[in-house]
Amino acid sequence: MKNLLPIVAVVMFFQLLVLQSLPDDPLELMLGLAIVAVGIALFLQGLELSIFPVGKNLANQFARKGSLPILMMFGFSIGFAAVIAEPALIAVADQAQLISQGRVNGLTLRLIVAVSVGAVVALGIMRTVLGWPIQKLMIAGYLGVLLVTFFAPAEIVGLAYDSGGVTTNIVTVPLVAALGIGLASSIAGRNPLRDGFGLVGLAVMVPMITVQLYGIWVYQFSEAQPVLDTSIAKTTSHWISKMLFDLASLFKDVLPMLLVVLFFQYLVLKRALANPLRVAVGFALVLFGLYAFVIGLKLGLFPIGTLMAEQLINQQQPGWILAFGFLIGFATTMAEPALLAIGEQAEQAAPGKIRAKTIRLMVALGVAVGIMVGVYRIMAGTPIHYYIIAGYAVVVLLTVMAPDYIIALAFDLGGVTTSEVTVPLVTALGIGLASSIDGRNVLIDGFGLIAFASIFPIISVMLYAIAAEKFSMVRSQPR
Repeated sequence: MKNLLPIVAVVMFFQLLVLQSLPDDPLELMLGLAIVAVGIALFLQGLELSIFPVGKNLANQFARKGSLPILMMFGFSIGFAAVIAEPALIAVADQAQLISQGRVNGLTLRLIVAVSVGAVVALGIMRTVLGWPIQKLMIAGYLGVLLVTFFAPAEIVGLAYDSGGVTTNIVTVPLVAALGIGLASSIAGRNPLRDGFGLVGLAVMVPMITVQLYGIWVYQFSEAQPVLDTSIAKTTSHWISKMLFDLASLFKDVLPMLLVVLFFQYLVLKRALANPLRVAVGFALVLFGLYAFVIGLKLGLFPIGTLMAEQLINQQQPGWILAFGFLIGFATTMAEPALLAIGEQAEQAAPGKIRAKTIRLMVALGVAVGIMVGVYRIMAGTPIHYYIIAGYAVVVLLTVMAPDYIIALAFDLGGVTTSEVTVPLVTALGIGLASSIDGRNVLIDGFGLIAFASIFPIISVMLYAIAAEKFSMVRSQPR
């Protein structure tokens, strides 16, 4: 509840002091918030019982087995399975297909992103095993991103950066992080903080390149096609039936990842799970916690967030729109379950050097500034290329300057900020702004806010580490 208070504060501030109105049903908002809190509690407890130990145990067993090809195959499979059913990616792909009039195919886009993430997780595992420094991969990768951006059509750039941002969610991030940390802990000479993190950051980066390449091909050789409305009408309003349907849909989303884990555990390693009952209970807690979390968001926070964005846009007050973007970015990030989980893992990996609360604050500030800058870009109508190229140029520069221990973690933190809490609110804000301002193109200007929410946390965390390192050096000098 304490972590969710910033969201309540932002909502109440804008409703009472700026818009001077009350939500239609404030009790529903409070009920939704309470359900979100219960969902996060169940989810985090389930992670501790199931996903974290299973991921670390698999990494340990693969490391002892000493087969890099099998380990890379596992990495590819878990990356592909986690992303192909990612709800946020499905939503973005469907929106892109609709807005581009069929030029961008939603299923093709999802397959490209899923294959990219699978390949890059396999590459990240090779990096950990062979001890490659993360700086070289990240600098080379983002230089590639910037190079492709020069040639990509404007219609695909924002979508490509958003596609990279939505590949990471509150289930896949902890598992991938646990895999990297467990692997680094099992290999002599590897540091869990320096070598264990970084898989999430790589998974965010590579789809930005492949989706832009896909966009270059699409806008060169294909034409717009009529898009059919494939939405399925709800045939029942009974709450029990709806709950079972939603739970089944949620289980379907995480089923590919579960099947990959069981396949490699029982058929490749040929070993039973340690404490299978505890793992099953933990997975059930993750599932029910995630379900409660999403229901709480839909019940309380999504409607009020969308309504406030529309009200601010209609009032045409640029200053308050920028302030709303900043504050809602900060508030949603502080409540992000994946960030809570990764912050705790980082603190455990480097006790005394990393503090979870400080990291969360730096990431939240980065997201807040990023969304505010992204909102300003939409209002000003400036091409996204300039901001993205400048942002990642700063990232590359800071990667050279930042201490080694923080680099992999910083890139991972840029990925965990774009999950189930942040993505829907930010996407709705961007598309709403682009739809309401004359002269804006929804496909060109509406997408891209998620990318800003990914870039600026990397910058803020690295700047914090650089400043902390300088401060500690000054304090250690003899007087």
